[in-house]
Amino acid sequence: MTFQNTLDFARQLDAQDELKEYRNEFIFPQHNGKNVVYFTGNSLGLQPKRTKKYVDDIMNDWANLAVEGHFYAEKPWWDYQERFAQPLSKIVGAKPTEVTVMNTLTVNLHLLMVSFYKPEVKRYKIICEEKAFPSDQYMFQSQVKFHGYDPKDAIVEIKRREGEHNIRLEDIVAKINEVGDELALVLFGGVNYYTGQVFDMKAITEAGHKAGAIVGFDLAHAAGNIELKLNEWNVDFAAWCSYKYMNSGPGNASGCFVHEKHHYADLNRFAGWWGHNKERRFKMEPDFDPVHGADGWQVSNLPVLSLAPYLASAEMFAEVGMEKLIKKRDQITSYLEFILHEIDSQIPGTEFEIITPENQEERACQLSVFLHGQGRSLFDYLMSNGVITDWREPNVIRLAPVPFYTSYEDMYNFGQILKEGILNASR
Repeated sequence: MTFQNTLDFARQLDAQDELKEYRNEFIFPQHNGKNVVYFTGNSLGLQPKRTKKYVDDIMNDWANLAVEGHFYAEKPWWDYQERFAQPLSKIVGAKPTEVTVMNTLTVNLHLLMVSFYKPEVKRYKIICEEKAFPSDQYMFQSQVKFHGYDPKDAIVEIKRREGEHNIRLEDIVAKINEVGDELALVLFGGVNYYTGQVFDMKAITEAGHKAGAIVGFDLAHAAGNIELKLNEWNVDFAAWCSYKYMNSGPGNASGCFVHEKHHYADLNRFAGWWGHNKERRFKMEPDFDPVHGADGWQVSNLPVLSLAPYLASAEMFAEVGMEKLIKKRDQITSYLEFILHEIDSQIPGTEFEIITPENQEERACQLSVFLHGQGRSLFDYLMSNGVITDWREPNVIRLAPVPFYTSYEDMYNFGQILKEGILNASR
């Protein structure tokens, strides 16, 4: 498609958008009486309007039924997480028994590492990406220390080549082969939070397994954003937060995946009664008998008030399907890229270097942009003029046009505000 940097063209694309009605399903912050241009769904998704009813239903059941809500609410609380099995399995490419919802992301990664990081005298190293999200880095460090290893020795980071912004797949595979029989675990992000690079999880999983290692993924920036086939790719385990692309609310519950091949394995786990045999849970038996499936990794009673917003969003995903979201994601991200290049070509001395891969197979809906010739003042100008975006040191803004609620007109308006901000700074 040949794009145009005009309001009429942007509105034309919006008129053709098969997801355009879903924009009205979300609540936008306001700036001077208008919706903001919202680019931070990769940090916190907007609130779906239907969310309030899902939460109110639980509050009403609590008021009217009290403890009996566990069994007699319209959506009984004791098995509330089972409603996620079908929609989440479609989003992450799993079987319904392979997914569950519990806790928060880093808590779940720690719990999963109890089962899947099993260091031995020789095989004890973890491979991860350079500049992984800080929480993951802290998790790796604390896990290897817990097992008595030195993080400087046990944690192997795959680095970017000099002068490059993204990690090459061949370098990942080469490092996995190099570490070889010392490698216990490969744990990567599905999408790098800083650059927006999408990693080839299928190839990474194959390489890790060939080396005799377990392979897992932090899908915080991937779930609800890219096509995932966790079961088919033979991924051992994964976890993701729900508050970014899946719009469940700040700090909300995390999803987990455990491949079916592990469901009957004798694995270490930190057990709790909500992972115990569902039919016998209330018999209060002393010996743990785990539910077969990902639900067997649950620990505590379900936080249903947290799960309610997530369920509202998961059911919205089920209505639309990832195929349509990905189709719009690719086009609107390409249009944003076009707008950025249009603006920097019009203003001498301005250069926007997009450090997210150009190849559509290696990116999703985030563009990370180096503001050469500009700085924090431009970011501040955008924020004060109704563009909500994200600043990362040293000089990067992250822009995520989420397909559920971002419009092509937003992209055009952003370009005009961006241009005005640059021109204002030079006056």
